[in-house]
Amino acid sequence: METYGRILLYAMPAFLLLIVLEKAYGYFKGNDTFRSFDTLSSLSSGFTNVTKDVLGLSLVVISYQYLYKNFSFFAIDSGVLTYVIAFLALDLSGYWVHRIAHKVNFFWNSHIIHHSSEDFNLACALRQSISSFVKVFTVFLLPAAFFGVPVQVIAIVAPLHLFAQFWYHTQHIGKMGWLEYVLVTPSHHRVHHAINPEYIDKNFAQIFIFWDKLFGTFQEELPQAKPIYGITVPVRTWNPIKINFQHLFLLIQDAWRTQIWLDKFRIWFMPTGWRPEDVERDYPISKISDPYTYKKYDTPTNTLLNVWIWLQFGILFLLIAYLFGNIAAIGAPAMFFYGIYIFMQVYAYTELMDLNPKAWVAEVIKNAWGVYLLWSSSDWFGLGKMLFWAPEFLGIYFLLATPIVLLLLKTVKRN
Repeated sequence: METYGRILLYAMPAFLLLIVLEKAYGYFKGNDTFRSFDTLSSLSSGFTNVTKDVLGLSLVVISYQYLYKNFSFFAIDSGVLTYVIAFLALDLSGYWVHRIAHKVNFFWNSHIIHHSSEDFNLACALRQSISSFVKVFTVFLLPAAFFGVPVQVIAIVAPLHLFAQFWYHTQHIGKMGWLEYVLVTPSHHRVHHAINPEYIDKNFAQIFIFWDKLFGTFQEELPQAKPIYGITVPVRTWNPIKINFQHLFLLIQDAWRTQIWLDKFRIWFMPTGWRPEDVERDYPISKISDPYTYKKYDTPTNTLLNVWIWLQFGILFLLIAYLFGNIAAIGAPAMFFYGIYIFMQVYAYTELMDLNPKAWVAEVIKNAWGVYLLWSSSDWFGLGKMLFWAPEFLGIYFLLATPIVLLLLKTVKRN
């Protein structure tokens, strides 16, 4: 937990710098693939995901340590071969976990956030789930355990494998010659994120594309079919917390509404998008029928709203960095109270980005929680010892934020 938090202290600024560089490159090339609110939604999703992971808010049903202890038939030294086997095992596991997430109704809920952006850029790579509280697919690492890959090797390789999936979320790199036959490239992953009929549910691999070719899920990017990004049932919100649970809420509704008892149970494990026949008839949902004519989700804004939202994002980034750098000193249960605040702030300002008329309610609750945390310790989790003015600054921010949000809701009207 503490180690991962410290890794993220370096990884987060690096990712943000690369995003800024991609934005600048696209701007000067006349092909800017970023929209302000979509980018903020993606980055905010990343905030919630890493906060959840650092706080350890998930349960592993079968741990890798258990697999290693009970199913290792070989003992290999921690050399280069060990890391190669670990990387390949993680990649094969990742392929199947990814494929199941796309193919099964229940598991799609934990992956929908990653595909919810209607743009495709480095920022959308950070759209990661907070809705998977129980990890059940560690069993796919059985090959690594079988070959005797130590637990500590998996712990080192796993973050590297995850971070290596960041770079190919871009539209600025074309096909890459012979690498197209070995690695997942931007071209391959553009296909994966597209909702064009010929591209849906293709290219599940994470690092090595040969898994898709081996298991029959490969699709090349076609010059005559420009990828259109998003999901076929658009989320229509910037709020990543809502997006994380939209599909689950639909499944619960459908299971409740259907009159067919068998469907109440099997809906969870049917192919993604399957709905009971009576629910499909009585409660239709809007899907994209023609991706080429679909208009992306957007909301009105002005300069003041843009400045305010980016200021909120900047404050939250600094608060998260402080949490990750001092999580051991903050300790439990205080770190969980801190985490609640992070989720509240993301929820509040993304509701404002949606111009939800009730966004001020979330803002009031967030600011009240912030004031309580300040009052209860006369500080912000020890931050005042580093920056004497920080508690006073946060106090002023909490007091002014709600009237500012009310003003913005009045001055910027939703279409």
